[in-house]
Amino acid sequence: MSAASVTPIFEKPQKDFNQNLPLHIANLTCVRAGKSMPFTREQLSAIDKAPIKAPVAVNFMGLATDEQADRKHHGGPLKAVHQLAPATYEHINTEFGLNVRVGTLGENLTTEAVNSLPEMTESMVCIGDVFQYGGYVENEQDNSNDGDCVQLRIVQPRRPCYKINDQIGQFTKVPNIAAWVSKQGISGWYFQVVRDGLINADLPVYLIERPYPFATLEKLWQLSNSKEKYAADVIELWLAIECLEESWKVVLRKKIKN
Repeated sequence: MSAASVTPIFEKPQKDFNQNLPLHIANLTCVRAGKSMPFTREQLSAIDKAPIKAPVAVNFMGLATDEQADRKHHGGPLKAVHQLAPATYEHINTEFGLNVRVGTLGENLTTEAVNSLPEMTESMVCIGDVFQYGGYVENEQDNSNDGDCVQLRIVQPRRPCYKINDQIGQFTKVPNIAAWVSKQGISGWYFQVVRDGLINADLPVYLIERPYPFATLEKLWQLSNSKEKYAADVIELWLAIECLEESWKVVLRKKIKN
């Protein structure tokens, strides 16, 4: 993702879906979970996640069969489920001349767009978006009536750590890919679980709520990574997002012009 291709911070999202919700936006192509295993630096990690064939329960802590070795920095209600766009792998492989496969970086969910809609990437999804995985949604009144579904809310991007470098670099020496992914803002996002249920591959994915259409993850990364300061009214829009995880608000407060 070159600097020239990054959407300006104050530009409206590519498409405001609010008038069309709920909307079948994608299909879930893979669900992954992992177990804590010996990793590099004499530590444990569950970053190596394998596809799950059978339906798995999801509760407020995430997938029932998924583990996190470092509970201080991973897991918990505000990092319950992680989704990463396959495009991130394309960017990494192109930039560094690698062949990193989808699923290597520890994500739980992978989706594929439908009906000529844009893929779920950081330039498309917003903080506060609620997605329903499974069930059948015909209109707004239907999105809470189907028990065979999971509802997830985006509350923060993922902050890449050194384990990305160690995971990719197990068999070949690599540069600081984690720092590059962070700079590009293409590390995926974490969900808070809104509704418990069962999840499995091949389910439809519906966007059912978009309360903050300005708040794309791409813009949040741009603001957070920028060396510039911004007018208070620009940052206050973000600080008013109740579901945005607090550590991101701490970063944004430092971006306000004195």
